[in-house]
Amino acid sequence: MQNRQTSIFSSPVKKLVTLGVIVFLFVPSWAGEIKKVCLQNVCIDAEVVRSDASRQQGLSGREKLSDTEGMFFVFEREERHSFWMKSMKFSLDIIWIARDGTIVDIKELLRPCDLLCESFVPSKKALYVLEVGAGFAKRHNITVGSKVRF
Repeated sequence: MQNRQTSIFSSPVKKLVTLGVIVFLFVPSWAGEIKKVCLQNVCIDAEVVRSDASRQQGLSGREKLSDTEGMFFVFEREERHSFWMKSMKFSLDIIWIARDGTIVDIKELLRPCDLLCESFVPSKKALYVLEVGAGFAKRHNITVGSKVRF
């Protein structure tokens, strides 16, 4: 009879630990919760960001955003949250949304910048901000006062 040693690193456990390390190392830091966000007659899959670090990173560094994707920023308080286009690789529309789901401001066709970047501030307080590809608001007739469902 053979005597096999068993340890915490037996085959199934070792595979699970290895998989966890691979996921930790190779899944992008921006990968996270996806929420269906609907505006007028169109819905998109928006990545939800809640932490200061993920909000600061935003979409910068990404190569593109399809017409069915976006980034949904969730804040702790309704304020006039400012955004800029530093280190972006493509243009955006930014949509500010109040606690009740009403769009309070939209900035369209915002272009990337590298050095002296303008900050975009909404005219009213918002709890949420949605970033979508440039021209999205116009293509889908999204206007201030429209309701957003999420």
